[in-house]
Amino acid sequence: MPTNTDVSRRSFLHTLSAAGVAGSLPAMATAPSPFVGDVRHEVIEARPAAAPAHSIKFGVCGISHGHIYGMIEAVRRGGGVLSKAWGLELELVAAFKVRYPDVAVVATQDEVLHDPSLQLILSSEIANERAPIGIRAIRAGKDFLTDKPGITTLEQLADVRRTIATTGRMYAIMYSERLEVKAAVKAGELVKAGAIGHVIQTINIAPHQIQQKPNSDAGSTGGNGGRPDWFWKDVQYGGILCDIGSHQIDQFLYYTGTTKAEVIASQIANIRHQEHPQFQDFGDMMLRGNNGFGYVRLDWFTPFGLGTWGDGRLFILGTEGYIEARKYTNVAVSKQGNNLFVVDQKDARYIDCNNLQLPFGPQFVADIVNRTHVAQDQEQCLLAAELSIKAQMQAKHATLDWEKG
Repeated sequence: MPTNTDVSRRSFLHTLSAAGVAGSLPAMATAPSPFVGDVRHEVIEARPAAAPAHSIKFGVCGISHGHIYGMIEAVRRGGGVLSKAWGLELELVAAFKVRYPDVAVVATQDEVLHDPSLQLILSSEIANERAPIGIRAIRAGKDFLTDKPGITTLEQLADVRRTIATTGRMYAIMYSERLEVKAAVKAGELVKAGAIGHVIQTINIAPHQIQQKPNSDAGSTGGNGGRPDWFWKDVQYGGILCDIGSHQIDQFLYYTGTTKAEVIASQIANIRHQEHPQFQDFGDMMLRGNNGFGYVRLDWFTPFGLGTWGDGRLFILGTEGYIEARKYTNVAVSKQGNNLFVVDQKDARYIDCNNLQLPFGPQFVADIVNRTHVAQDQEQCLLAAELSIKAQMQAKHATLDWEKG
């Protein structure tokens, strides 16, 4: 993080020019910084979590991805009570039972979807099966929260929109890289308050890790056991732009306030995983909306040396300043995540966001009870899904010459 003792390259060269280069390097290396701006370090105050204002009962239908645990805990923070679950994979079901021993684990999806005591269904089933489960849940009178990608084809998207229109139920997607990251939440608060003027562009750098380092506690969602078969098949996981790219498109829409957008260009590549020909380990895209621009880069190349599953960065450019979020680590400085940097016309600020209370869970439960859309705008949620699907569909498959060598 920047400090008052940092020497900028521009100021360093200016001082060298004024004093003469000869013999000046050792002195300049230890000279006080000529930096004239203020640098403020802030820590968000720790506050006890408020007691949930509401209570609902919910169930889980599909646990194929480990994101289900974060989804469950978010809803529980809002007052949700988990009472019933179904999962396809026996080993995952066994682990689930250990974590939630008081939850009834049932043999079929219908036992969850048609339980009249449940108001909400969660799912992290295999990606291309999430929308069909969600539609069945909604038709059974429930609201639905799915892991991303919540929808993998335009046909599924059309079915979801029709079902919502005829039932008035919610189809929510857990874009956790914004909704469940404290630095990203704080960035949203600052943007809404006008801290950097009107947002012009977002840039998302979203590296991921396929498998965690053995015996590591880095927290990779890949885990020490690697990835399941469906992870490598584009029809099932949706493709890199549809899958992890949906997180980033959600952020582009949210921070820019965009309600209409198009994918200007997108590309995908499989650089080092040819043993899985349907997989993509690199992708990027450029977006243009009615209220801002966006660029996204995605990859599966996080090295073990980082110490966590990805060095995710968010850059928000405004007319009066900019924000950077270093979400999961401050590489080579600190393992602490939730680092926010804000620069405006007055000063530069570092904000430690780790004490912030995440609002999504309580807001979402309140939305279910009150039939509101505070936690997540329904149209924005589905627009993010639509753009990620279109980016994937129109992406050019790229190769590099050195891959052939």
